[in-house]
Amino acid sequence: MKVFLAVASFDPSYGGPARSVSSLAVALAAAGHTIGVWAPDQSAATTTYLDKTANVLRLLGNERQALAQFENADLIHDNGIWLPHNHRLAKLAQTRKIPRVVSTRGMLEPWALNHKRWKKRLAWQLYQKRDMRAASALHATAAGEATQFKRLGLHAPNHVIPNGVDLPAPPEQNSKLKATERTALFVGRLYPVKGLPMLIDAWARVRPPAWKMQLVGPDEAGHRSQLDTMIRNAHLQNHFEFTGILQGEALQNAYNQADIFILPSHMESFGMAVGEALAHGLPVITTHGTPWNSLQTEGCGWWVPTSTDGIAAALKDATGRPPAELSRMGAQGRHWIEREFSWTHVASRMLKLYQSI
Repeated sequence: MKVFLAVASFDPSYGGPARSVSSLAVALAAAGHTIGVWAPDQSAATTTYLDKTANVLRLLGNERQALAQFENADLIHDNGIWLPHNHRLAKLAQTRKIPRVVSTRGMLEPWALNHKRWKKRLAWQLYQKRDMRAASALHATAAGEATQFKRLGLHAPNHVIPNGVDLPAPPEQNSKLKATERTALFVGRLYPVKGLPMLIDAWARVRPPAWKMQLVGPDEAGHRSQLDTMIRNAHLQNHFEFTGILQGEALQNAYNQADIFILPSHMESFGMAVGEALAHGLPVITTHGTPWNSLQTEGCGWWVPTSTDGIAAALKDATGRPPAELSRMGAQGRHWIEREFSWTHVASRMLKLYQSI
């Protein structure tokens, strides 16, 4: 098949979709299919996420020019909604009679709909609802996201397929067991949906001794200044460390040197960072705003109410456990990722979706 994969950006600051769409492209190409990737900011040309293979075509120009470079595409798979290029791709697909799959990437979840609510209500009535109804299929990464499609009156065939997760080399645990200072890690955008104010309030309540909280990721919309003010007011300056964006080996080191991972989000359609943390052997604390309810049944983390109370209770429990027990929980999480979230398995399921269309 020839599949045209689109996403708003492949820049690392764009978060999970930049990584997941790239990894899907690589896995589909490895299965013998012709894959073209495109983003309106032209980041397909520079992303390092695609360096693993030469079989993925990096398409440039606007969406019309990119499709012209990728002649006779069998299918367009667009990742994201609301933006002008999403609407233009929907119109192109209809005009040229190319089937179109839409992955909403959490952008129809209640929290996301309430953010900039009036703009989205207007866009929904003007074009977005019509574009969604014209799709050949809708893709969700978790069951809750697919349920939201039905609530919004979207009856195109929908398919629940999780993101895959890259499995790194097994982490070295000996240094963690001997460390005097221990680390909780967050990886993601510094943005209100990530729930970081709740995390700061929870940390101020628990104040785990000999622990620090490391936050990795880009500041978005000036949210960092609000977090800095909260940290100063709670006298937690010595507990919190902001690193900015980390990539490659630096990001691997951050995962490998951490003891637990925390994602306190109000909403995630998947939460790539949770999968990556588990793949690195870290037990995870996250909220009911994410689809990771199996953390507890798999024995590798805490899935708690989306509140300061819920996060504080899990933080107190996690930071009170000995390093060897956290290491054992992390190993169970890694086995779970290896078993159910390989990109080969995910690409196979996605190809079945494409072929059904």
